Amino acid sequence: MSDSLSSEEVSKSMCDSLRPEIMTDVFLRLPVKSIITCTCVSKTWKYLIQNPTFISNHLHHSNNNNHPLLLFGLNEENKKVQYVLHFDDNQDFNEYTRFDCDPFRVVGTCNGLIFLADGLYGYCYIIYNPCVRKFVKLPKPNINFSDFNASGFAFDSKTNDYKVVRFVTPEQKVQKGKSPVEVYSLSTGKWRMVTALPPVGAARDSYSNAFVNGALHWVALRKTRNEPLFFVMVFDLGEEVFREIALPKPSDHWVSVSISTYGNSLALRQFFFHGLRFSIWVMKDYADASSWTKIITLPDEGLIEGIPRSHCIPRPIGFRKSGEFILDMYGEYLVSRDLETQEIKDLRIRGYGCYLVDSYVESLVLLDKPNQLRKRQKRKRSNDRQDTFYCQAYFDGFPFCSSYIPGFDYEFDMNINSYC
Repeated sequence: MSDSLSSEEVSKSMCDSLRPEIMTDVFLRLPVKSIITCTCVSKTWKYLIQNPTFISNHLHHSNNNNHPLLLFGLNEENKKVQYVLHFDDNQDFNEYTRFDCDPFRVVGTCNGLIFLADGLYGYCYIIYNPCVRKFVKLPKPNINFSDFNASGFAFDSKTNDYKVVRFVTPEQKVQKGKSPVEVYSLSTGKWRMVTALPPVGAARDSYSNAFVNGALHWVALRKTRNEPLFFVMVFDLGEEVFREIALPKPSDHWVSVSISTYGNSLALRQFFFHGLRFSIWVMKDYADASSWTKIITLPDEGLIEGIPRSHCIPRPIGFRKSGEFILDMYGEYLVSRDLETQEIKDLRIRGYGCYLVDSYVESLVLLDKPNQLRKRQKRKRSNDRQDTFYCQAYFDGFPFCSSYIPGFDYEFDMNINSYC
């Protein structure tokens, strides 16, 4: 009998000797890569880590202590979108990882989850966690919308559940119960119809929404007798009802307007055709339309000093955790600008046009969910790109999960349970 213990025996001895609360406290302090590795040490550790309470506590710990990340949607020259994560709290703004999910498009992020929508068909959705390489393909919705529809994804703290909302934006009044609004619940894995009716008006961009104060927000346009009326369409995730918030009255004609988050507030970006300029507004007090405050108009002399200009203007696309706003400089490179000091920082991201900036945090959400099995069954030939993608997702593993995630090997399979 050997005098030295094997690694398996040492691990088992540690599991037997340490109390669960001690191990839980240790796991909370580890990076995601190490935590995933620990699930393969023993059944006890795996049970502790995959416990929903631990996953929730780890998310809370990550939000307070981990390095914040920013997700960028970058358009390459060939029009293919690349999604890139960058560290948002260091001087160098280093790249964390990147991935491709064509033909899907990122609609939003929440607690380490990325919500993807099929840009071609608009009724296929996937919730994906790149940190643990797990995904959930949502079942087919109850209704196939032929008209323009809006969607959003966020966490409902009231029910402790992740929800997807999807609805048609009516151009005119409809009878109660006739407007299709449905909500997907991650806890049940099902779509269900809700009785709430969206306000009359069309959401301007289903890919542009903001989650603030427990509600999703879209900019919508309503046709009136006098002139078009822009407003914020609000869906409360807890109450599952719609509301409206008025926008500041424009002093000039808007070409486009979009909404985003600014800390815990709503931010508005307006583009005016006259003078080719942008304005950024922030709502100081939530739901109080009188608290809309203009914080800057672009371009201005302070912005363009020392920076080459072309026929385009700088385009604001989002905010960093520090409150600095990010600008797409003529589709050539990205910079951030501090609203207080007016300091401009080159983010060293070049050669792309950027359509999305969203905050991101590492998490273990979905780690306790079973992986979708790779079913083996006969498939008919089809030229439908959507069916082809379904086949890849079910039989070959999710395509973009093969992209390199720091801390994981290329050979690391989606089904991490097969390694434990």
